[in-house]
Amino acid sequence: MRTKVIYKITYPNGKIYIGKDLTGTFTYFGSANGALVEKDFTPEQRRILTVTKEILWESATAEDSEVNKKEVEFILSNRSNDPAIGYNQWPKFKRTST
Repeated sequence: MRTKVIYKITYPNGKIYIGKDLTGTFTYFGSANGALVEKDFTPEQRRILTVTKEILWESATAEDSEVNKKEVEFILSNRSNDPAIGYNQWPKFKRTST
């Protein structure tokens, strides 16, 4: 059985993307919206790009539904759905008034 993971991708601009991998594929780097990421980088900056992938949570026994729930928890706790912080587009970021 493969280990299922929740991971965080950090881009050179400091923005993050939280995702899940249900197959335990080492080289999987998520499904962030490429156009959304690209607009934050100049063509020159896109020529060499270094990102970091960090495993935040893993399980060899969790059901997919549990992994899905954990992904949302990590997105919300890291605020990666806030466009100023990250590239997750779901769940929709709700700006709170202070």
